[in-house]
Amino acid sequence: MPNMSLKKNPMPVQDPAVRARNFGEVALGYDEATALDEAARCLNCKNMPCVSGCPVNIRIPAFIEKVREGDFEGAYEVITASSSLPAVCGRVCPQETQCESKCVRGIKGEPVGIGRLERFVADWHNENVSTKPARPAPNGHKVAVVGSGPSGLSCAGDLAKRGYAVTVYEALHVAGGVLMYGIPEFRLPKTIVRREIDTLRALGVDFETNVIIGKTLTVDRLFDMGYEAVFIGSGAGLPRFMGIPGEALKGVYSANEYLTRSNLMGAYREGSATPILRAKRVAVVGGGNVAMDAARTALRLGAEKVYVVYRRGLEELPARREEVEHAMEEGIDFRLLTNPVRILGYQNENDRRDPKNGFVTGIECIKMELGEPDASGRRSPVEVPGSEFVLDVDAVVMSIGTSPNPLIKSTTAGLDVNRRGGIVVEEATGLTSKPGVYAGGDAVTGAATVILAMGAGKTAAKAIDEALAGKND
Repeated sequence: MPNMSLKKNPMPVQDPAVRARNFGEVALGYDEATALDEAARCLNCKNMPCVSGCPVNIRIPAFIEKVREGDFEGAYEVITASSSLPAVCGRVCPQETQCESKCVRGIKGEPVGIGRLERFVADWHNENVSTKPARPAPNGHKVAVVGSGPSGLSCAGDLAKRGYAVTVYEALHVAGGVLMYGIPEFRLPKTIVRREIDTLRALGVDFETNVIIGKTLTVDRLFDMGYEAVFIGSGAGLPRFMGIPGEALKGVYSANEYLTRSNLMGAYREGSATPILRAKRVAVVGGGNVAMDAARTALRLGAEKVYVVYRRGLEELPARREEVEHAMEEGIDFRLLTNPVRILGYQNENDRRDPKNGFVTGIECIKMELGEPDASGRRSPVEVPGSEFVLDVDAVVMSIGTSPNPLIKSTTAGLDVNRRGGIVVEEATGLTSKPGVYAGGDAVTGAATVILAMGAGKTAAKAIDEALAGKND
């Protein structure tokens, strides 16, 4: 019998007062009984509107039907036919604006908890199945993938399943890209990422770390090494700053550096050799998911007070609603319609006269209000004269976006980029202006979501396969 409840089963979570001081995963996941109950809410629509909202086109009703039948491994097989990272997507994919936004159950109530069911299925498989997938028969073709983030892993996984010899080149010392350095342990445990990567290794994907394409090797050199196609999924790791006074002070971080020190280098652990400022009062500038991650990390690193400073209102916050709610529950102070003007500081306790390269003591802000809508209907924030005030902080984390690193472009002739530094590609194939070179994810679009990057990786894998399949071995 269908479960006609208007509400999805809630996700069990750690108590906010407890989790705010530990790096354990916040969301605890469904148990079997809850998963079965939630799966019974799916109407198994014939036209499958939810699938149209999934960038990797998972056959959502089919996997949920398997869950309803209690065939959890069968559900996993349905998901992994389309997705190489089910345990990751079940945790960090913004289902509420994608597959779940198309769910028919959402018309008169809450949509089916598709993401929660995906996570349950992946976790059940990881806990109960030890066998790895069989390695496909080789087809004789070689492809290089630059970057081991979500777009690179997705592309590599899809090609490996088709028998390609795939090598993934990663600049850092561990594979996983933004999944390892950008997303905190409390949202995405690193054991989950390593497990997904191990599955790709079982399929035959080779990972070469500490290789910077554009420096250690060039894209052209990869072709000289026998690769017939190259996919660039190098992400968008170049941080942006506001250009306001005081950004060179000690205690000012980009969110990229702050999270990398904590997530990848283990600075959150007591006794870690990686330095990170365990500030008492922290301001995080920005309103996206990365800003939420940085603010919640600061709290877990021991901050007594953490502010999120964002120049628009609550409705305009680009972060996932769940992440905003979790941050608020944990005590993060949101200073909305507020914009920084300058960062204050001095050299040491005895000398406050020279603010250059000193220590942060505060951040001066100005109140904002939303002005008249522009041609697109978006209301731009404008300053409220005379409303300046100072927040007493000893660290500032800038989380206002990132851009693609220009290294690959500067060392690869014939590769077109747009004015934002993103690689220009054919939307339908991911093909760049350079023959045999494809690209996708944040290296093309700028910072976006994990699942959109995965979709771009799948698109390129399909195009590469179509281009190489007709070649003689």
